[in-house]
Amino acid sequence: MLDVTTSVDNSLLIVDDDKAFLTRLARAMEQRGYAVRTADTVADGFRAIRDKAPAFAVIDMRLGDGNGIDLLAELNRARPDVRGIVLTGYGNIATAVTAVKMGAFDYLAKPADADDIDAALRSEGEARPELPENPMSADRVRWEHIQRVYELCGRNVSETARRLSMHRRTLQRILAKRAPR
Repeated sequence: MLDVTTSVDNSLLIVDDDKAFLTRLARAMEQRGYAVRTADTVADGFRAIRDKAPAFAVIDMRLGDGNGIDLLAELNRARPDVRGIVLTGYGNIATAVTAVKMGAFDYLAKPADADDIDAALRSEGEARPELPENPMSADRVRWEHIQRVYELCGRNVSETARRLSMHRRTLQRILAKRAPR
């Protein structure tokens, strides 16, 4: 385990557009010994990285003005040794793979609490993650994939249906339903 209290650089950048969550998490991480800076937009995140690239980062995947993955890529260019964690309420395999490819050290689904985030930031990476108690069903994984492609296509049903090789009406019926558990 890393000890941020004795670490030379314990700077932490948190980027999340949920201001209440951002404030609570910043306060909790300060209590754990981090020197916290916050941003609630991609633009503010880029400015914070240009001012001083932090040693640690917690970045929300989807922000009001863009994608947190872009911030992670910039942060890894500015500071290759950064320990970046991506948070998202849209947890699926495709986004996890993208986050790791862009340099994320870990990937946590919301709601993640400060203890989970702190543990991920401090971990050395030698321990394998535990299996989830209730893993996603195959229907849920399929639904998540469809949602991801739909978002990547700019919420265009026709283009999404074409890329998924499915009939447009079938896709519309799937999108109209609630997410499976």
